[in-house]
Amino acid sequence: MRISLAAVAVAALGTFVTPVVASAGTGAPANSRAVAAVDHSAYDRLLKKYVSAKGLVNYKGLKADQEELNKYLALLSKNKPASSWSKAEQMAFWINAYNAYTIRLVLDHYPIGSIKDIGSKIKIPFVTTPWAIKFFSIGGEKMSLDNIEHGTLRKKYDDPRIHFALVCASMSCPRLRNEAYTADKLDKQLEDQGHDFLNNPAKNKVGKDAAQLSKYFDWYKGDWEKNGQSVAKWVNKYSATKMDDKTKITYLDYNWQLNEQ
Repeated sequence: MRISLAAVAVAALGTFVTPVVASAGTGAPANSRAVAAVDHSAYDRLLKKYVSAKGLVNYKGLKADQEELNKYLALLSKNKPASSWSKAEQMAFWINAYNAYTIRLVLDHYPIGSIKDIGSKIKIPFVTTPWAIKFFSIGGEKMSLDNIEHGTLRKKYDDPRIHFALVCASMSCPRLRNEAYTADKLDKQLEDQGHDFLNNPAKNKVGKDAAQLSKYFDWYKGDWEKNGQSVAKWVNKYSATKMDDKTKITYLDYNWQLNEQ
């Protein structure tokens, strides 16, 4: 029987949200925050248990053991990032939310060969892709994966490295880390994801004369070219092999096969 998200939310709040403690003699929160940031340690434990070092997911195992995932999603649902949170705390929340709700979506339709298979099962008017389904709520607002990626992360934070972190459950996606993103490690984690993605020949083949890049660099070209940057500059930041102005760029076909162990 599926556990009620509303029911587990109450229990989860006391377990996973860092309490706000009043300072002695002032009555004000010691960390001056009206709302505490979410603790992602429960999600971290799930990732370590069910995701390999290569980013492949044991969906069968997760399907049989969903209670902790449901608790974590209930926690996210009730704790939308507040303006008092740091940028890193907010970004870590939304990246984890995207990846965790993607797992939830796959499990809701599992077994499948690809997340795109869900598209053929959708019976919602004007909704044709799994990323457009509003199947969860955060802070009382019905949301889709597109809302997180395009309406929040890309729109608000202006950091193209999110494309190294968001995982759409497919083999051509960046590696799903087997740890949660956290504010204190976010920059290092995003940098590591960039190095991993650009130096994985299954996802990018970078050469001096020719480069076959992920479709990410085509689909989100505008993001990579902001602030005086370019696709080549971003690639060279992480790739062991460097491109130059004469390097011929083509794009690899995208492998939508499920990122399953």
